[in-house]
Amino acid sequence: MSNQTTRSANLIKLIVISLLGAISLVLFFISFPLPMLPPYLKVDFSDIPAIIAGIIFSPLAGVLVLLVKNGLYFIMTGATDPVGVVANFIAGSVFIAPVAYFYHKLKNVKGILLGLVVGTLAMTIVMGILNYLVILPAYATLLGMEMNPAIKLYTVAIGILPFNIIKGIIVSLLFVPLFIKLADWIQEQHMKLT
Repeated sequence: MSNQTTRSANLIKLIVISLLGAISLVLFFISFPLPMLPPYLKVDFSDIPAIIAGIIFSPLAGVLVLLVKNGLYFIMTGATDPVGVVANFIAGSVFIAPVAYFYHKLKNVKGILLGLVVGTLAMTIVMGILNYLVILPAYATLLGMEMNPAIKLYTVAIGILPFNIIKGIIVSLLFVPLFIKLADWIQEQHMKLT
């Protein structure tokens, strides 16, 4: 590949990642809480464009889409919730990276399914640990509150863990039929853009 062709391919990739990041931001605003869980935990479908970028290009491209989404959100909201923005970025990255990885490894629906299961479990475990050790204490500090270990453990066990499992399942149930419908188009884009 010539230097010019490589530059053009990189520019197209950057444009696609930016567009998917903007779509992800729009989807981020369409969210809903789950019954019987804390109302600040909301399901949204903003990870789907990141998964698409991850399977067209690479896991890193999916993470970059999340970076664009969270960066735009951070700017638009006036940086009122830096902890939530960082937490959303980490949760999304941990969820989509396995999906993209296993898709590139197996190149079929089985790879997507395996990635979604591993991604859901990884997101649940990582966010449970991070909430207990870092995120909940950071929120408590921002709000000028004390948070003892029992409250943190209760919040993680009753709120964070079930939320991430349910969110992973909902996003997976939406993404699998979408992927089956778009599989040929995704493969075509992969061949064209990488």
